[in-house]
Amino acid sequence: MERGSGNRAVCRQAPDGWKAARVLAVSLVLAASACRVDMHIQPKYSPLRPSEFFPDGRSERPVVPGTVAHGELRTDELRYTGRINGVVADVFPFPITRQDLERGRERYNIYCSPCHDYTGSGHGMIVQRGFQPPPSYHIERLRQAPVGHFFDVISNGFGNMYSYASRVPPDDRWRIAAYIRVLQLSQHATVADVPAAERPQLATAAPTGK
Repeated sequence: MERGSGNRAVCRQAPDGWKAARVLAVSLVLAASACRVDMHIQPKYSPLRPSEFFPDGRSERPVVPGTVAHGELRTDELRYTGRINGVVADVFPFPITRQDLERGRERYNIYCSPCHDYTGSGHGMIVQRGFQPPPSYHIERLRQAPVGHFFDVISNGFGNMYSYASRVPPDDRWRIAAYIRVLQLSQHATVADVPAAERPQLATAAPTGK
């Protein structure tokens, strides 16, 4: 808009190129908005939502008969059940290394210590706040229990304890069971359990009483 003679307003029409550019810009904004909405509202099924596409009305599809999911062919009875011929086993399905024990301690501290505490005595923080205490790992019954018992309890739950199978993979359950054995030994070890070559260190490490 410009001022003409006599202070009259004179309007000049915008060039056609500017109109086209403005229309294009508005179109791009609308298109971008539509894409964002489409990304937020996706055509998908949430867990357990019904479906009108399948005759049975379920969005989750059953496993095809005769098939096994990749990595789920669990033919090793000991490794995946803690049993041998149906009997709770007292052996591990693989050699336990120091690295396995470190992993077992880490997993134990995450999943087990809230109830069983860091020593396995059953006085974890949850218990201190009123939850029913679990039995101590240091009672005679559990000291004598086969290691497969601990794997089975972690897998299937026991009493007030629910299953941790969905949270802890099978091999980590064995590592936790191995670390439980370490805790038990830590509270009941004798000099005879120390290798002969390392026993002299006990004398130098013993308190002097001063």
